[in-house]
Amino acid sequence: MSLGIISTISQRCKRCYSCIRECPARAILVFNGQAVVMEDRCISCGHCVKVCSQNAKKILGDTDLVLSQIIPHGNSIAMLAPSFPASFPEDYSKLATALKKIGFNYVTEAAFGADLVSKIYSDYFERNDDTTIISSPCPAVYNLIEKYHEEVVPNLAKVVSPMIAMGRYLKKNFGDQYKIVFIGPCIAKKSEYVDDEVKGAIDAVLTFKELKEVFKELQIDLSQLEDSELDPPHAYMGKTYPLTGGLLKTSSISGDILEQETIVVEGKSRVAEIIDEIKSGNIKSKFVDILFCEGCISGPGIDSDLNYYSKREKVINYVHDKINSFDKRVWQSNLYNSRDLDLTRNFSSKTQRRPMPEEEEIKSILARTNKFKKTDELNCGSCGYTSCRDYAVHIAKGLAEDDMCLPYLIEKTERSYKELKDTQEQLHSAEKLASIGQLAAGVAHEINNPLASIMLYASMLKRKMEKLDPASQSSEDLKLIIEEANRCKNIVANLLNFARQGKLKIANIDISELVGSIIKTMKLNPQFADILFSTNLQTDETIIQGDNDQLKQVFINLIVNACEALEFSYEKFVTVNLKKEDHENLIIEVIDSGAGIPDENLNKIFTPFFTTKKMGKGTGLGLAISYGIIKMHKGDIKVKSTQGKGTNFIIKLPLKLQTSNMILN
Repeated sequence: MSLGIISTISQRCKRCYSCIRECPARAILVFNGQAVVMEDRCISCGHCVKVCSQNAKKILGDTDLVLSQIIPHGNSIAMLAPSFPASFPEDYSKLATALKKIGFNYVTEAAFGADLVSKIYSDYFERNDDTTIISSPCPAVYNLIEKYHEEVVPNLAKVVSPMIAMGRYLKKNFGDQYKIVFIGPCIAKKSEYVDDEVKGAIDAVLTFKELKEVFKELQIDLSQLEDSELDPPHAYMGKTYPLTGGLLKTSSISGDILEQETIVVEGKSRVAEIIDEIKSGNIKSKFVDILFCEGCISGPGIDSDLNYYSKREKVINYVHDKINSFDKRVWQSNLYNSRDLDLTRNFSSKTQRRPMPEEEEIKSILARTNKFKKTDELNCGSCGYTSCRDYAVHIAKGLAEDDMCLPYLIEKTERSYKELKDTQEQLHSAEKLASIGQLAAGVAHEINNPLASIMLYASMLKRKMEKLDPASQSSEDLKLIIEEANRCKNIVANLLNFARQGKLKIANIDISELVGSIIKTMKLNPQFADILFSTNLQTDETIIQGDNDQLKQVFINLIVNACEALEFSYEKFVTVNLKKEDHENLIIEVIDSGAGIPDENLNKIFTPFFTTKKMGKGTGLGLAISYGIIKMHKGDIKVKSTQGKGTNFIIKLPLKLQTSNMILN
């Protein structure tokens, strides 16, 4: 994308989207979070420059062209916009001296160009009866109309701006060898002087801000310079052009507030409103004078600390000061001698409007940013657009991105943070499991041999005691020793199973049948006779790849735990749901109506040796082993629980496994 009059300095852009809010042409494309100005859509009004607090907007400058080529050329003229007293309120009388010190041969005022075109506007007003004429000195206005309101292009007055009029006057009277530099408050003038319709009248454009930078670079202190007058031709009422209604004043068109034939409009929001009204035929006035800024004294390149009223006062004071010493006969002679000067131009449609997207596409985009119904559309304006719908339309048009929506970003960030936190907890748990597994393997190996000896000799002693005295208490004591030793043996077996780094024996498993067989066994257990078991099959695709024995161990652990959690429950339900989350995974939920798990224990339940069961009822390894088996199957296991209502274990298993490093049956 080529750089236009205005571009973005990406390193400074902070995603505030102020420029989008202010851009009347919707010429800001957000790409990878950066607000990029699109040259073809931009009308060069400069509002994005004014509102950017990070100074992230760059203006295409002609400073190098002026200093290195035009001035050294030897024949150069500086043309000052009539708003210069507002930009240099204390030193405007020294500007001509300063510009000639830089190297300009002549310093004139563009206001005489306003005087030149005023007669044409006056004639337009007098001749027009049935069409609303729109003034055309402001390039931001006619750029907007040509690109986005082609219906009213015919309404534009076919008159050049004062800048172009004065440029043509100077070229005619001084010769084409002279290079003319316009200096003013308007960024849009940079797009105007290269327009094919008027090209050649002006050779470069500087803003007042750029001029001040030149003075600073060349160490020119205006306060130390002598006062001097601008070079002729001198202007009359054209000096009022930068003020609201200045065009009407110069053209002797009534601007009375009760005048129905004329309307004066200024400011971005009002410009859009009046153009829409003209398009719809609601405006019957003969002439509408439109300025994109609140007068040229509020242009984006004015570079003044004064407020609107102080700037206005400075220009008015300058007008009064110069008119008192003005030779009107010379002025009239200059106008008469320029009667054959061509001050006309044409305008044409250069439409940049993009087609309105389909309603389904808009709804789809809104859904992507979690806006499914009207109440979800907050219309907070943080994205820079007027509403969530307007934002979705511009996404569809390729002018915006999903991540510009602040509420959506906050939700996305919170979700990402939660996922990161869960991942960290899982990683922490996995690290603990790995270290405990290594320790468990060593401990189990060392305990197994002496434990076997204890069981062997305890059994031998028991048989011996039973022969000597069948009713002996010692025989009962030995029986308890053997039972406890057996329990230790089971713990050791579980430890070895937990620590085992063996490969999975992969086969096709029907999880529905596997769970059904486990529940069938549970129903035969008298301890669980009062429990109501149910299986909800919500998908026909229940065959996955996995290790049958290990997955059976997982579901036995979960279902037994669910049953044991119902010991003190009035309603005793164990439900297993099988469903598909997507085309790649099967979801199995094991739900009970038990007492639930306290919040403080939820993060501990997969930790080895953690148990809330009574002494002798559990080892605390069942869920830890289940966690490891599920992870070996590239799946996931989570738990949701509400105290007093029950617990839900959610297992996600892939339908197909990558079979590298696994044993296939």
